[in-house]
Amino acid sequence: MALELFEETIGVQFKDKTLLKQALTHRSYLNENRTLRLEHNERLEFLGDAVLELSVTDYLYKQFPDKPEGDLTALRSALVNAVTLADVAHHLRVNDYLLLSKGEAKDVGRARQYILANTFEAIIGAIYLDQGFEKADEFIVRFVLSRTEEIVREGLWIDAKSKFQEKAQERLGITPSYKKLKEVGPDHDKHFTVGVFLGEDLISEGTGKSKQDAEQEAARKGLQLKNWL
Repeated sequence: MALELFEETIGVQFKDKTLLKQALTHRSYLNENRTLRLEHNERLEFLGDAVLELSVTDYLYKQFPDKPEGDLTALRSALVNAVTLADVAHHLRVNDYLLLSKGEAKDVGRARQYILANTFEAIIGAIYLDQGFEKADEFIVRFVLSRTEEIVREGLWIDAKSKFQEKAQERLGITPSYKKLKEVGPDHDKHFTVGVFLGEDLISEGTGKSKQDAEQEAARKGLQLKNWL
């Protein structure tokens, strides 16, 4: 694996290359290669998630001194959700370096999106362990927080559920409902698919690591489909 090229892409030269390799190793790969003395990336993902949340929270608190807690929480959610992180990972060509099982490698749909998002968090965890919070924070500022202006401009941080309900009641006299359509993954890594309905009509679907996140994504897509933004 030509990790030097990836290090150039992300602007981080690792002191301990095994940390980066671990960050790019999915559990499924080790299930097919049991003789390898390598760990998968789930512990790094756990650590990276916490580092990411602190970095983004600190930035938003300082950048938007007049915004209330609710708005800051919504902005943070828009920056750290699976869609945003997977998009950043795709931009950094993480797919080219991921170690996956043959089965997982064939799946390029939503499951891959979550793998990319989780891997991106694992990379943050690896940077933190290798070079500390400051370097990890620089990485997050460069690749995640640089999207803040776009997210604010396009209203991606707005409480989509409240907005969708407001518009549905105002224009159609209907209160939307949400139903869980699918739940996959082990207990520590659940992914939900939720549909938003107007009456019996399914308007849109959303996915997330929690039902709440999935509902927000479904409502956001519904707002776009209905031209209610």
